[in-house]
Amino acid sequence: MTIMEAAALKDRIVLFRLLGVSLLWGFNYVASAYLLRDFSPIFLSYSRLLLTSLFLITVGVIGGKMKRPTGRDIALLIFAGFFGTLLNQFFYFTGLQGSTAGNASLIIALSPVATIFLARLFLGESITVYKLAGSLIALAGVALIVLFGGKALGISHGDVYLLLAMLALSVSLLFIRRLTRSMASYDITILATVIGTILMTPAAVMEGIQGHLHVSAHATMWIILAAAAIFGQGLAGFWWNQGISAVGASTSSMFMNIPPFVAIVVAYFVLGDPIRPAQIAGGVLILLGVALSNYKLNAASKKAAQTLRT
Repeated sequence: MTIMEAAALKDRIVLFRLLGVSLLWGFNYVASAYLLRDFSPIFLSYSRLLLTSLFLITVGVIGGKMKRPTGRDIALLIFAGFFGTLLNQFFYFTGLQGSTAGNASLIIALSPVATIFLARLFLGESITVYKLAGSLIALAGVALIVLFGGKALGISHGDVYLLLAMLALSVSLLFIRRLTRSMASYDITILATVIGTILMTPAAVMEGIQGHLHVSAHATMWIILAAAAIFGQGLAGFWWNQGISAVGASTSSMFMNIPPFVAIVVAYFVLGDPIRPAQIAGGVLILLGVALSNYKLNAASKKAAQTLRT
């Protein structure tokens, strides 16, 4: 095998992994909705995060590449973990109880656009014509889903929580952008997830004290939970970062268009969720808007994108 053939084979493996990541993320939305049938939301979120953290720590120890963060980095990591893990996961699982896996995947897909406005508001970043046009198109897509994508006309409480989950994720990306100036995305992924898990511990304990704790007694549900944590979050996150490093952010970002539609189709067969025209139309508008908003990615955005889905 020549050097060129070996390089081509390596690129194909990376692309197959990115496709696998897209499928895993799509399935993960459905798995979350399915697990909520037998787990209380906070315990489910905490358990999945705990398993993901253990997996990431194990990989980090084996890899031996982690660098000790500075005091400033630790402060930023706490904020990233608070918004991107604690608040995001709390609102996500709470919202999923009153919405659908398809709606969740489509609303969360708006996060890159929301980050653009937050970066303008808090970081003073400019908004180009592409970003503005893409943002308006994506917002129109979310309006379609929220108003017409449910069982009845109007905004469901579940979709409101999902919007809050999306905003929490977007806020966390602002801190991640700062962190990427001094830390590798590999380290940020591990530490932010672990810190967020620690921050969620009191909420999980409080759920039990208040008598709202519900834990499945079925082994199958625990296997699904472990698979979602280890493969759907942990492994997929590492493959995503590797993909961006190998083929670039622009190529990798194309695979982000796949999870919402995977979630809608799988939810139809697994959960019996209907596929509504508003979901398809809104999803197309969101993905078109996200693609247009990120038409020209700068170097900082490319590096920050490495931690977007982890």
